[in-house]
Amino acid sequence: MLAGKRILLIIGGGIAAYKSLDLIRRLRDQGAAVTPVLTKAAEQFVTPLSASALAAEKVYRDLFDLTDEAEMGHIQLSRSADLVVVAPATADLMAKMANGHANDLASTVLMATDKRVLIAPAMNLRMWLHPATQRNLAMLAGDGVLVVGPEDGAMACGEFGPGRMAEVPDIVAAVRRALGDGPLAGRHVVVTSGPTHEPIDPVRYIANRSSGAQGTALAAALRDLGARVTFVTGPASVPPPMGVEVVAVETALDMAAAVRAALPADAAVFAAAVADWRVANAAGQKMKKDGTGGLPRLDFAENPDILASVAQMGEGRPRLVIGFAAETETVTAHATAKRARKGCDWILANDVSPATGIMGGAENAVTLITAEGAEDWPRMAKQEVARRLAARIADHLA
Repeated sequence: MLAGKRILLIIGGGIAAYKSLDLIRRLRDQGAAVTPVLTKAAEQFVTPLSASALAAEKVYRDLFDLTDEAEMGHIQLSRSADLVVVAPATADLMAKMANGHANDLASTVLMATDKRVLIAPAMNLRMWLHPATQRNLAMLAGDGVLVVGPEDGAMACGEFGPGRMAEVPDIVAAVRRALGDGPLAGRHVVVTSGPTHEPIDPVRYIANRSSGAQGTALAAALRDLGARVTFVTGPASVPPPMGVEVVAVETALDMAAAVRAALPADAAVFAAAVADWRVANAAGQKMKKDGTGGLPRLDFAENPDILASVAQMGEGRPRLVIGFAAETETVTAHATAKRARKGCDWILANDVSPATGIMGGAENAVTLITAEGAEDWPRMAKQEVARRLAARIADHLA
């Protein structure tokens, strides 16, 4: 339930604005107070009277309304809520948010707020897929803006594809998650993800073939259960999830330092594909071929074992330490031995042989190894693996 929570609902100008009226009703049914803000374009789809009647609150519309500025200025309006929700979030509103524009009440409130922001995008599929919108989405993700949807579906324009606003129950569920209403509320979880890049010289490096997809999905699943997530990520190809604290790193040494700085935590999940070695004599300038056929000499040093160092740290150790074991042969045996050697509580083992398509792919097939034994999970989307593991973590920490 959302009893006592205050939601500032910014309604953008799109046909999906009609769903915002149902959203107001459902949020109020769960005990939340809702204050609507309508853009000028939104008034072409829903009336201020209908929004006000359903919210039982005054509707705010004009940045330069002197009465509103005297009673509740836009600064106070932006900070009096527990959460700011933008539904529908049009391409125009997302662009304003990403680029810091503040030329109307809605965009000014979004610039002035110090609260978390949740957006529910809705637009034509070509607008959603346009590089500008995707760039804006990535910028908003970096700013910590939360997103629900969009979904695939039929559009008012007659096209079909991604861009349909999330259904109202899904938005309500996202609101609850954003306000920490979940089994991991009050818990702190550290998640590592992606590869590390170990420099050879300023333009070359050693790395693993990791997209960061599984770690990203796991951070999002833990966030959705109410956890505060510190996401320590190497240079992954998958963008980090919104609504988590992102710590971007490059090397294994960087990642080890970031993990130490993020502790204490209730749980730590090490999904990153950390390079085992680094080049000890990395060149400060780009290495050049001299035409003689001579090869550069690379001296290797072993990188720190981040998983083992946390699992064996004694005082301050997270209650639950989880590792991943990417193997290409005798997967369960190698992972079982790794769990014992590292001292972690659980290991998720997977076969990353090229034929599986798992490394960098959309699916995973894991074996969960604990002190009680090995449990094979069927092959499934990485998001589903993440949800299952997050639920297990929640049960363990309960």
